[in-house]
Amino acid sequence: MDILSIDIETFSKVNLSKCGVYSYSDCDSFEVLLFAYAFNNEQVKIVDLANGEKLPEKVIKALQDEKIIKTAFNAVFERTCLSKYLGVELSPKSWLCTQVQSAILALPQSLENVGEILNIKSKKMKEGKDLIKFFTIPCKHTKNNNYKERNMPIDSPEKWEIFKEYCIRDVICEMEIRERLSKFPVSKSEMEIYKIDQEINDRGILVDINFVNKAIECDLKYKEKIISELYELTKIENPNSILQMKNWLNDQGAKTNNLDKKSVKKLIKKSEGKVKEVLKLRQLMSKTSVKKYEAIERCISKDNRVHGLFQSYGATRTGRWAGRLVQVQNLPQNHIKDLSLARDIVKSGEYEKLELLEESTPNILSQLIRTAFVPREGYEFVVVDFSSIEARVLAWISNEQWRIKIFESHGKIYEASASEIFNVPINEVTKGSSLRQKGKIAELALGYGGSVGALTIMGALEMDLKEEELLPLVQKWRRVNSNITKFWWDVGNAAIRVVKEKMPVTVGKITFSYESGMLFIKLPSGRKLAYAKPRMEKNKFGTYSLTYEGIGEQKKWTRIETYGPKLVENIVQGISRDILAYAMLNMRDRNLDIVMHVHDEAVLEVKKDEKTVDEICDIMTIVPPWAEKLPLRAEGYKCDFYKKE
Repeated sequence: MDILSIDIETFSKVNLSKCGVYSYSDCDSFEVLLFAYAFNNEQVKIVDLANGEKLPEKVIKALQDEKIIKTAFNAVFERTCLSKYLGVELSPKSWLCTQVQSAILALPQSLENVGEILNIKSKKMKEGKDLIKFFTIPCKHTKNNNYKERNMPIDSPEKWEIFKEYCIRDVICEMEIRERLSKFPVSKSEMEIYKIDQEINDRGILVDINFVNKAIECDLKYKEKIISELYELTKIENPNSILQMKNWLNDQGAKTNNLDKKSVKKLIKKSEGKVKEVLKLRQLMSKTSVKKYEAIERCISKDNRVHGLFQSYGATRTGRWAGRLVQVQNLPQNHIKDLSLARDIVKSGEYEKLELLEESTPNILSQLIRTAFVPREGYEFVVVDFSSIEARVLAWISNEQWRIKIFESHGKIYEASASEIFNVPINEVTKGSSLRQKGKIAELALGYGGSVGALTIMGALEMDLKEEELLPLVQKWRRVNSNITKFWWDVGNAAIRVVKEKMPVTVGKITFSYESGMLFIKLPSGRKLAYAKPRMEKNKFGTYSLTYEGIGEQKKWTRIETYGPKLVENIVQGISRDILAYAMLNMRDRNLDIVMHVHDEAVLEVKKDEKTVDEICDIMTIVPPWAEKLPLRAEGYKCDFYKKE
């Protein structure tokens, strides 16, 4: 099969990193400057479009020929930009993304970093960042640069020639990386998942732009009101100044070095009178963040939809999607009783009425962020969500039979867990009771090897649990869930054995193997989780533990320590991802349009009254052939704007 390797350089007035490629390429100022390409293993050629050269007819035909595979690192950029340039929607069906291929092997998601890790011969040129800044980003409109809006090739012919070399080198880098990764080709099933990911990003989700604009305006007016009240109370020239506010507080005898949320909360508790009032206003002002509204506004394309919200294989250890641009993966929850009324008040501009809803204006705006996303006219959203998916997968993969039976029946795992741990009838564990609270906190904190520390972090001491109860609770949970506990240590021991002996080991439905310096964990779906350069190293406790190379907390390539329960967490989340992907493919095959998915939830845009919630839940819970007897359940609801029920 013929392969066309591509890299392009482009210009747009829109900020690519903040607004995404769809909004970037949708701008009237957008243009493709350079197009570097190579068919198969031929020498890389470059087309200088900025200087009037034209794409060869052979290339134009190849871009639209689904029998020819197009490859690029972060291929969505090339595909989206070239769709705009050609005026043709290029289907993702015949595109291969080397970035996703790298992520599948738990490698970094930048071309430069992958090249460094793989130690390829033709590494990315270091001059590239400066050249991109010079030619592809608008200039600052100043007297020093004669008020130019941008730099053109004629402004620096020498730099332009180097820029062309840079573009060519990127294609060579991508080709070499693809060659190095050819031992581990992307499977057909993963190609299908990448394709549906691109289809969802291409489709985007409609935004109620009038509501977004009013929400931003409401926040601005609320801030002005708070600042005015703070000025009246303190006479500070700039009540928004941290330094001026700290000085005022110090003068009032309320000394503090910080004005972060935690510090202000503590100060409020021990303050009174004017100081307390000022601190409460300060607290309210810190909550008036409309960053997500502003992100939505930035990223809207001309069709009033936001595109590109999801990164396929964004979480390299599990393969789960990552959020991009608006970060819909962590939207605030909504608890307002009448969301429609709150939205209508914001849209009417009568912001003072929001205070009648018994919530502060910042809290209301925060809870309304979800509702900025709406279906198109004549359609509605159907939101479907897997119930307790990770808990179900954990029970299934570890063969914890009593839990499986619970999930096959009523599914009340918090109540059932408390019943098992404390040896009481389940009907005595009622909603809101202390026993249910203990069962809930145990389930949330202990499934992946958590202990007293995990319970504390999850807020156990604020949930009617005493410190002396924590360790016994851990011990009881592990005793009741002996198969899960055994599975943790079996998984950890299997991984260590494979790294030491380089021979495959199977634990239940999971297979561990070592190949080409990588530890692989094969999931029931056939997909493999990857851990680069695993080895045993002495840890901070003086004992040896399993480590591997990967992207750590600081987003840098580093050596990471792991152990059985942590690997089980990766396994369970990986399987949960595969189940969601399988459900999404089933929906797509039934001509259902997914516009968004968050964790274990899918949001569909369907014609009004065309499908029932139960029908879509039935599709959602079709058990994959590789997950026989996994007790899946989904729940859902319809809505005229996105919300959480």
